[in-house]
Amino acid sequence: MEKEDAIMEGSVNHPAAEKEANEPILNNESVKNKVSNQRNLGSIPDVLQEANTVNDRMDEQEKKISVDNSILHSGAEKSQVDTINEPGKENSLGESTSSSLLANKNEIDKPNLDQVLILGELESLKSGQQRSEAEMSGLIGKQTDCVKVDLKSPCKTDKNLNEVVYEEEAEPVFDGTEEPGMGVNRSLSARSVHRDSEAQGYVWPEKAVALTNFVRSKSTVAMSTVLRRLSGKSDDGQDVTAEEDKSKCFEKSAVASQEYETQAVSQKTAERTGWNPLSLIGILRDDTRNRLVETEVSPEAVLPIAMKGRIILYTRLGCHESKEARLFLRRKRLRYVEINIDVYPSRKMELEKIAGDSVVPRVFFNEVLIGGWSELKSLDESGKLSEKIEYVVDEAPSFEAALPPLSGEDDLSSSGSIDELAVIVKKMKQSIALKDRFYKLRRFTNCFLGSEAVDFLSEDQYLEREEAVEFGRKLAINLFLQNVLDENVFEDDNSLYRFLDDDPFVSQCQNIPRGLTEVKPKPIIEISSRLRFLSHAIFEAYASEDGRHVDYRSIHGSEEFARYLRITEELQRVNLKDMPREEKLAFFINLYNMMAIHAILVWGHPSGPMERRKLFGEFKYVIGGCTYSLSAIHNGILRSNQRPPYNLIKPFGVKDKRLKVALPYSEPLVHFALVNGMRSGPALRCYSPGNIDKELVESASDFLRDGGLIVDLSTKVAYVSKILRWFSVDYGNNEVEVLKHAANYLDSSVSQAMLELLANGQLKVVYLPYDWGLNN
Repeated sequence: MEKEDAIMEGSVNHPAAEKEANEPILNNESVKNKVSNQRNLGSIPDVLQEANTVNDRMDEQEKKISVDNSILHSGAEKSQVDTINEPGKENSLGESTSSSLLANKNEIDKPNLDQVLILGELESLKSGQQRSEAEMSGLIGKQTDCVKVDLKSPCKTDKNLNEVVYEEEAEPVFDGTEEPGMGVNRSLSARSVHRDSEAQGYVWPEKAVALTNFVRSKSTVAMSTVLRRLSGKSDDGQDVTAEEDKSKCFEKSAVASQEYETQAVSQKTAERTGWNPLSLIGILRDDTRNRLVETEVSPEAVLPIAMKGRIILYTRLGCHESKEARLFLRRKRLRYVEINIDVYPSRKMELEKIAGDSVVPRVFFNEVLIGGWSELKSLDESGKLSEKIEYVVDEAPSFEAALPPLSGEDDLSSSGSIDELAVIVKKMKQSIALKDRFYKLRRFTNCFLGSEAVDFLSEDQYLEREEAVEFGRKLAINLFLQNVLDENVFEDDNSLYRFLDDDPFVSQCQNIPRGLTEVKPKPIIEISSRLRFLSHAIFEAYASEDGRHVDYRSIHGSEEFARYLRITEELQRVNLKDMPREEKLAFFINLYNMMAIHAILVWGHPSGPMERRKLFGEFKYVIGGCTYSLSAIHNGILRSNQRPPYNLIKPFGVKDKRLKVALPYSEPLVHFALVNGMRSGPALRCYSPGNIDKELVESASDFLRDGGLIVDLSTKVAYVSKILRWFSVDYGNNEVEVLKHAANYLDSSVSQAMLELLANGQLKVVYLPYDWGLNN
């Protein structure tokens, strides 16, 4: 063994080996190790003897500029050589003969992927980590189960080649960046898991080489730029001598050559494993980008016809003909203003006055009554509707025409009794000087001392200091002020306190009202009811019938959305502690879905992983004196403070006040109800506390049966949404348990067949790519 280590040490580190690495042919070390891996030879002297013979023949190949097919004895490499010798024919990796020869010429100073792989194996042998002959042969011969390439037949690929489509996707970023390799895009249940792990180990050296080449090319460009700037030369080539110009051209050609090599390595790796290392830094292949962008244009995305007039559509919740009238006007590209008489009760009397009754739907072109859904169809079939459309396009509405909903119309958000505590706090904010202070080696902004607050309360309310302290604690309990470090409720000392809306985190929330609200906070049950009612109206008016598409443009300018914003301002000082489970589930699910729409309207649709991380983690509401992001609601409240995918920290700490609001146990079906504005998410709908469990089951069934879990019984493959992989801990301890749980929501025949395949270990699982595009 020591003799073999000495031979390997000399073959790797000898100066002659380093010299041969710069030759345009394979060096001795790579050939020796390659032959040893192909023939599974266990004796190092035999490997050297065989390598010398192969090296002599490769010298002849360089002189003849043609590859001798008798050099390599393995059938796979013989097929590759045959392919190279035939001009114009593509090799097994999809490259033409000319491009393959060019790549070989450019790879003078760089070993190929097989050399790096085999040298790595020799290093592991030298360090005492020997592999068996079966493992050595399997490392070279095996391909991943995702794609298998037949080297003997270059144009023939395995039937699973189309599965590469599902694996060329950059992994998402949730609240923390997902490390590459933490989760594989495709896994096999039961018997296939071990085979995938072996294949994944073979792929990693290729990934390392691709990333190394990319860093090398970028560092060359950066270094050349730095050298030019240090020498006083500009990047555009001014004041450059002929010699420097020649050097610059050489540098550019070298960089171009290295970039070509990087692209070739990346393409080979993607074709063999479906994994593109450059996608981790935002460089996606053009075909992948086009595949993700190409989607069917929804009717909501078509621009409406420009018109001077106004179309008013009177509707009410749950009316089927109202839905048909909406779809008809959208198909005709007619912009309309919807007035829901359930949302605006005062408009019911208006409709009765101008139409004679309150039957809906009713369509008005300016002041002209067109009629209901049946009248619209009749006019369209007779061809007379075009005349009406021309009228509303050319004529502006008269004073007799119905008006769109007015700001604050029939809104109960600003109604209620005056809060006397809020009036006192408003005067208190005007009297106490708010300063930035240092406390316990930290700087706190907009703070005041507890003694200063006691002085004001004693003078303003004519109270003794003990009574003033009790009054201050009452203000803190009602969430008007709080200790900066949450050390106490309120004391008459030098402790620092801050008004709630002066907190740096609370002030950044999106539902902070302008100024202090002087109306008493309403019960959370009442606010939840109004939020649910308004969400139902918004989803019905501005979302498609199946809930898969949302008209964000119309929502943004609607009075319903303005009312929603006023409702969210009431959440600042509500009490969430005594909410029942069903009420809490419905409230936070509906709030999450509307909050995601609000985030997209304010910040726009996230274009990448980091933007999604910001959207989910930094867009916040203040609810009951605490801040809640989308992730905090999802993982902290609804999942009972479970870690988000690919994160190591839970949303709420032990001393976090929000932990008392979280559900006692995780609710796994919420993943099929939360809509984050992405195309691969579930359908948008409204949830009520009385039927929350039944509605969650229906949402899970609709999502899984509508593409979330597709079972191909002929090929024994299950195509599964990545939601089941990201949140698999909520469904079971392993993949089989997760699929068994999901089978409960499928059709009985499909479910039974899938369970039988799972029991026999014959079901393969392919996780579908998640489409992060906007669901508009």
